[in-house]
Amino acid sequence: MNRTERLYRMDRMLRERRTVPIADFLATLEVSRATFKRDMDYLRERMHAPIEWDRAAGGYRFVEPEKNAPRYELPGLWFNASEVHALLTMQQLLRELEPGLLAPQVAPLITRLKKLLAGEDLPAEEIEKRIRVIRMASRVVKQEFFAPAATAVLTRRQLQLTYRARYNDQPSERVVSPQRLVYYRGNWYLDAWCHARKDLRSFAMDRIEALALLEDRARDVPEADLDAVLAAGYGIYSGSTLTWAALRFTPAAARWVAAENWHPKQRAGVAADGSYLLEVPYSDDRELIMDILKYGAEVEVIAPEALREKVRAQLQAAAALYA
Repeated sequence: MNRTERLYRMDRMLRERRTVPIADFLATLEVSRATFKRDMDYLRERMHAPIEWDRAAGGYRFVEPEKNAPRYELPGLWFNASEVHALLTMQQLLRELEPGLLAPQVAPLITRLKKLLAGEDLPAEEIEKRIRVIRMASRVVKQEFFAPAATAVLTRRQLQLTYRARYNDQPSERVVSPQRLVYYRGNWYLDAWCHARKDLRSFAMDRIEALALLEDRARDVPEADLDAVLAAGYGIYSGSTLTWAALRFTPAAARWVAAENWHPKQRAGVAADGSYLLEVPYSDDRELIMDILKYGAEVEVIAPEALREKVRAQLQAAAALYA
């Protein structure tokens, strides 16, 4: 039984019985008198538990707390030490992925978790030093927009937003029914039903210039329909009409690409000469072309011909810059 479990067991014993002798604690917790003493001191000094020794009754008991004394309350969820470490690790990862977005909401929980870990072999401060996430090419999301967007997603309410699309850099007013928040390649997106376009759209959170939470109930779109439009093709671009791209990577590049997941429904295999053949579906080729160009001469587009020509034109334009 670890320390967290012992603290909860001690609390329950004190609540269920008027007084609890030390011998009963030692037998139930299966610890030494010194360990029990440390746990009791922790409850009283760190968690502010109003526990006193009743000499006449020969045991410990809860008493009325002093006026203005700190409130005693164990966390409402049961975590052992490993679970607390995992939660703090997740919090550290989230904090590095998008600093500040959820800090006000999770700060009270993190404080409690750190209290539970006090004295353990791996304190919270050590976790913060040993987990490192490097953020590159991520775009800034205004914190005042993220919280209402998350609220709208979870409480199923509509949003009114001013959105400046990248393709024309022009602002537009939209009323949307948010469906889900997506964190993709270091950036946040809002998948939503656009009432103006009467279709599903994926909005980059960093391109939202104004946002207001409405009282109107959001339209619910089945998850299967969301995936069919927003997750069927390659990358973040939406579309339900799919085309399959066939790519051949050199044996040298295959050592990296074979370990990557480009799409949940991709088809792949290694050829006799060691090259890697990869097929992925796409509805919009812009992001796919960017990823193909990243491999330069290490990849060739086999099909379709239209995609092959677009990549060829991009490579020729790039080469012309160095002519």
